[in-house]
Amino acid sequence: MQMNQLQELRGAPVYDVSGDQIGKVEEVFADVDSQRPEWIGLGTGFFGTKRVLVPVEGVQPQGDGLAVPYEKDHVKGSPDIDDDQIGPETERELYAYYGVRAPSGDSDQAVTRHEEELAVGKQQVERGRVRLHKWVETEPVAMDVELRQETARVTREPVDEPVGDAELGEEAVDVPLRGERPVVQKRTVAKERIGVETDVRTDHQTVEDEVRKERVDVEGDVDAA
Repeated sequence: MQMNQLQELRGAPVYDVSGDQIGKVEEVFADVDSQRPEWIGLGTGFFGTKRVLVPVEGVQPQGDGLAVPYEKDHVKGSPDIDDDQIGPETERELYAYYGVRAPSGDSDQAVTRHEEELAVGKQQVERGRVRLHKWVETEPVAMDVELRQETARVTREPVDEPVGDAELGEEAVDVPLRGERPVVQKRTVAKERIGVETDVRTDHQTVEDEVRKERVDVEGDVDAA
């Protein structure tokens, strides 16, 4: 972040890596030669009476203030600074405490090389569709049925006895003959349940693309490193 941006944030809250507030921005310490901001002075005690420093490197805007990539207790445990200037020995202790590499005097004469990296993700898409379709088919069915039928058979039984008042004449007797006939009825029954299940098959696919890389050429008299 630039010096003017940090100066405008005086009094703004400073949050740790977990989002807890550590303190507020009290002042900004810059390099004497380059005037580049290097340390932010925070008031962390009661009414901001305890002042500690945190490196500008890694600081990011967050909401109404700033966020630092350190835990709250780690920042509060840094050496307490009472002077308005940071001596070389104190600055070395601070860089060692935060594990930050001290900038070299020639840092303004350096360039940063960038390059693109290929990042491949995955997205769920519809690759096909399966449909279950049911229709009605008519087919002939033949079944054998056993039917019983009554038939007539004449029987004769001898009778040898006198009858006194019997009259001779015509007489007829009707005997009904019964039989079975087929009766057809239809009912619907469930015979089978058909469904579709999905399985996952893993395939391997090669993704190709082009990435750009910056190159740095050095011209002039340079000592080999």
